[in-house]
Amino acid sequence: MKIAPKKSLGQNFLIDKSVIERICNSGSITENNNILEIGPGTGNLTEFILQRKPKKFHVIEKDERLIKNLKERFDKKLTIINHDILDYDLKLLSDKDLVIFGNLPYNISSQILANFINYSYSEFSYKKLVLMFQKEVADRILAKDNSRNYGRLSIFSSWKLNIKKIMDINPSSFYPKPKVMSSLLIFEPKINFIKFKNSKNLEHITNVFFNQRRKMIKKPLNILFKDPKKVVDELSLDINLRPQNLKKDTFYKICLIYEKLIN
Repeated sequence: MKIAPKKSLGQNFLIDKSVIERICNSGSITENNNILEIGPGTGNLTEFILQRKPKKFHVIEKDERLIKNLKERFDKKLTIINHDILDYDLKLLSDKDLVIFGNLPYNISSQILANFINYSYSEFSYKKLVLMFQKEVADRILAKDNSRNYGRLSIFSSWKLNIKKIMDINPSSFYPKPKVMSSLLIFEPKINFIKFKNSKNLEHITNVFFNQRRKMIKKPLNILFKDPKKVVDELSLDINLRPQNLKKDTFYKICLIYEKLIN
């Protein structure tokens, strides 16, 4: 059944079988794994995943036209959830062996990733995320300090996750062809990371700093703290630096100090 992609939902269906196979291989699926696929579309990746015989397989799809097609194509081989991933309670699928795949709509990809990060591991555990992003967004996720792409997304993504780039994907691998390149990234949970009282505090701090990206860090520190000199002295900060010059760990330490002072 031919289904026209909906532009309003950011749908670009993956059609290149060699790319699909490589995505599937990146998940290292075994019969012990539970699988969640976000936005399976016409089910091209779904078909490859099923061949690996996972223990359980859930897909989340918002578009009812696609759900009808998935039911016809795969019958009872998987569990289809008709829901928007942005407000679905992922805790219902929590499992230490869960591998999550997603060819994410470009317009909500960062928000979906942030939702995964904001869950604590006691609420929602998983083994691996295998996610596709617009290349520009992937470059920001992977960026190091002192680079043009370094910013809020780089710092927040690396806080709890180890991240690896697998490949870039040409527009010709999709229908319809997007106007930009895509990138496939793998995320694996870190065992050791700084624990905050509320991850929203890290988001807030990085927002304040990178809204002042061209300013020296003195200005955002003055916004965040009544006595910024204490923070500068404690962390031995050079106030002549700009936000993109600070390492990720420095932002995590600033967040810890911020949390102590707001309580």
